[in-house]
Amino acid sequence: MDQKNATAISADFSGPELCRLEAHEVVALLKKGEVSPEELLDAAFKRIAEVEPAVNAMPTLCEERARAAAKNVAANARKNGAEPGWLGGLPLGIKDLLPVKGVRTTFGTIGHKDFVPDASDPLVERLEARGGIVVGKTNTPEMGAGANTFNAVFGMTRNPWDTRKSAGGSSGGAAAALATGETWLSHGSDLAGSLRTPAAYCGVIGLRPTPGRAGGGNPTNAFSMEGVQGPMARTVMDAALFLDAMAGFDPRQMLSLEAPREPFQEAVRRATPKVRIAYAPDQGGLAPVETEIEEVMRAALAKAEKNGATVEEACPDLSGLYETYVTLRAMVWGAGTGRAPEHVRRHFKRTLAENIGVGETLTPSRIYDAQIHRSALYDRMHCFLETYDVLASAVVGLEPTPVEQEYPAEVAGKPVADYIDWLRFSFLATTTALPALSLPAGFTRSGMPVGIQLIGPPRGEAKLLAVAKAIEDAVGFRGRTPIDPRPAGRKG
Repeated sequence: MDQKNATAISADFSGPELCRLEAHEVVALLKKGEVSPEELLDAAFKRIAEVEPAVNAMPTLCEERARAAAKNVAANARKNGAEPGWLGGLPLGIKDLLPVKGVRTTFGTIGHKDFVPDASDPLVERLEARGGIVVGKTNTPEMGAGANTFNAVFGMTRNPWDTRKSAGGSSGGAAAALATGETWLSHGSDLAGSLRTPAAYCGVIGLRPTPGRAGGGNPTNAFSMEGVQGPMARTVMDAALFLDAMAGFDPRQMLSLEAPREPFQEAVRRATPKVRIAYAPDQGGLAPVETEIEEVMRAALAKAEKNGATVEEACPDLSGLYETYVTLRAMVWGAGTGRAPEHVRRHFKRTLAENIGVGETLTPSRIYDAQIHRSALYDRMHCFLETYDVLASAVVGLEPTPVEQEYPAEVAGKPVADYIDWLRFSFLATTTALPALSLPAGFTRSGMPVGIQLIGPPRGEAKLLAVAKAIEDAVGFRGRTPIDPRPAGRKG
């Protein structure tokens, strides 16, 4: 690690030194034979044991399976070791919505609390073939519904920066595991900011890629493009590494895309500070944002501007976005989780049941309007991003709330209508199928991390990651994680 970033390293970390390293650094050591997968597993399971009582990020472990997999890494290396996404025996967390063969997979709901799949999702197969070792399943709200990670099977995941607070959701377990050093990389998924919100709340990176970039969608709703899989990491380069490991076409997943000719890591290596950023803190009035959150984002962009970036306040016309998104979301729940058997559905929490109910009562006219408006919104964003590299805005409009609170009652003095209303910042990227990333930007006065959202052009993950690297370099957040869980919070 270079001297510039060494000064930012958190002193509040008591875990194994291997856990402090960035993922790409560990992979380099694995490739040189300077560290073994077994040593990494020892470090990971030691760290998990140390911090799980405080955060409850990874309630299901598969240590025996992981140690058996470590013995197969050398054989896989002969076949896949030259690939840019080769992980070389790096331990990973998989969100408890994605099946892993032989590992308890609950989806965070009582109806599946004893389910053990006999096959892995194709994305898990790809990651394991490329040298990733699954160490456990990270916690999620029930069926991934909600931006606070709790369920009746495993309970609440807590924010490492202040364990009284929410870690966000639905990839809250993945984000908390990264922030505490349980894993170097962690898989997540995103429909309404489920990669982005917990990343912002836990001070890590969450990348919602283009649909199909990281595998396909739900196997029972394979042509739906709203919910996607994606990488979570502690640095931009690590996110690029993980995306390279995830990328590739699989005929079992119709929406999956071929890996790009140039690795995403190369785009990060070539990143320049001279980027063009449009800044719309509240997305043109779509979503309220508290003053302190906006101040942190503005300060981060000012640092990027000082380094050579161009920042202009601008936003495309986003009229119709709210109605379009909530309709598309309702279709996902109605056609997916809403078709679960009665013995599973009868356990669903109220907010999830209500969401499914909306999907089951959609009118044809509302569905047609959503498809028409979605096309118009995409066209406006596509044209807008011909002038700028990214559109920057908030990830979420306020800092984390108490973990016992499912969702906030208000944001910036404006009441929240329901459990999805406060996540409006997530709607644009999902509706327009554009890649988006949550990047750590600084801290609130109470010491909680703040993320800034960057939305990139169509299939533009390479450009998105390069801009994120430029801002990451300017802000200097890198090296602030991993941390030891903080029971009462403190300034970052």
